[in-house]
Amino acid sequence: MTDMQVSDNVPEQPAYTDAHVAAYPIEYIAGIDLYNAGEFHASHDAWEERWMGEVGPQEKLFLQAMIQSAVAFHHLEIGRPGAARRMHQMAKEKFARLGTRVFMSLDLEDYQEQLERALSWLWDAPDPRELSPPQVIPPRIRLLAAIDEFD
Repeated sequence: MTDMQVSDNVPEQPAYTDAHVAAYPIEYIAGIDLYNAGEFHASHDAWEERWMGEVGPQEKLFLQAMIQSAVAFHHLEIGRPGAARRMHQMAKEKFARLGTRVFMSLDLEDYQEQLERALSWLWDAPDPRELSPPQVIPPRIRLLAAIDEFD
């Protein structure tokens, strides 16, 4: 099992503002809170509830990438590095297909850089089960101030 922690060395800043709460679906906001608390399976559930509804194609792709990135950390928690690596790859592919720097006020370049720092070790061997997991610090989601239009 991997030792994961939320970074303690950064002063706590709010992940979003009241304007974000008013502009974005509650499932998205709830997923951010759960993800930042290290509740990766629960964040997956919150985002999936929105993803399964009537959403536009870009939002659907974005939510699926976020779900898969959360599931990668869940798989690490339960000792399944191979499944974590698959989810990481699938999330990266969806973020690339999204083709935008910011979506729903999330800086995707920053988020993906944090994701790479946390999960790149999974690619250091042909079989990730052969690796000794390092301490992993999952990304911290903080929304940018500007509110984005989304489909």
